[in-house]
Amino acid sequence: MTKEPLFLEPAFQEKIWGGNKLASEFGYEIPSEHTGECWAISAHLHGPATISNGKFKGIKLNELWDSHREVFGNAKGDVFPLLTKILDAQTALSVQVHPDDKYAWEHEKELGKTECWYVISADEDSEMIYGHHAKSREELANLIETEQWDKLLRHVPVKAGDFLYVPSGTIHAIGKGVMVLETQQSSDTTYRVYDFDRVDEKTGQKRELHIQQSIDVTNVPHKDPELNIEVDKVGDGTLTTFVQTDFFSVYKLELAGGQSTGMRIKAPYTLFSVLDGQGELVIEDDKYPLKKGVHFILPFDVKKWQFRGNLTLIISEPGEKA
Repeated sequence: MTKEPLFLEPAFQEKIWGGNKLASEFGYEIPSEHTGECWAISAHLHGPATISNGKFKGIKLNELWDSHREVFGNAKGDVFPLLTKILDAQTALSVQVHPDDKYAWEHEKELGKTECWYVISADEDSEMIYGHHAKSREELANLIETEQWDKLLRHVPVKAGDFLYVPSGTIHAIGKGVMVLETQQSSDTTYRVYDFDRVDEKTGQKRELHIQQSIDVTNVPHKDPELNIEVDKVGDGTLTTFVQTDFFSVYKLELAGGQSTGMRIKAPYTLFSVLDGQGELVIEDDKYPLKKGVHFILPFDVKKWQFRGNLTLIISEPGEKA
């Protein structure tokens, strides 16, 4: 067992829509000027993060989950259930939709994909595609097949600090000039509805679309999920509760000097991403420096902790279905 945090070295994914802000804004060493995704806390086989400290240094997170489940309070499940990403959309992502657990397991042999976004930064007049206007599945299919995108797609303006919850079955696309921290189920299944007819320079081809799967899994009609966002004082800090679902709970902790005490309530382990500032994590008599771009997990044995300094963190915990 370990009473120390698990710091992580992310994996990076090059994307047709990616840019270089993961380097310029967070200081990461990225593989190219078209790096779209930092898989910061990931045990997914398509991009596992690596433990960078302590007795498990050098081990992939998926390997730790498989071989030392006691670190996670002997949590159930074949796979580590959550995936934390930072996405840099230099251009818009494809219009897409994700399946729920039932459909994903039947057709893809992995988890479904409910996710959420915290907007780190956004260019002026930025927007997301979030939902659609079709009233029936027949209308949805017709509008997709006849490419009536202006009639089908719902556009939502966004700015830094916004939060959007994206249940499986929600048609969506992160817009140009937007950077988000994404908390999601650990799945890499995406069904593309529309990709703006762009061509991948590497292949000279348009990327594959998944029209029938998209029609199958999209929620019709679209309905915005109801969020009960709460803000509480935690020591000298402010804790915002964005969402608490069966898949995950997501919070933001803001600390402008002073200290904030944390204590796990339900989940056997907790995920943290430092989005801004610097400070330290204190566990008993040990201190760990923190700065923008650091990601870590507090395992089962760590019951209480403190943050000190000037910090903004996004925190997540697995839900009951995780």
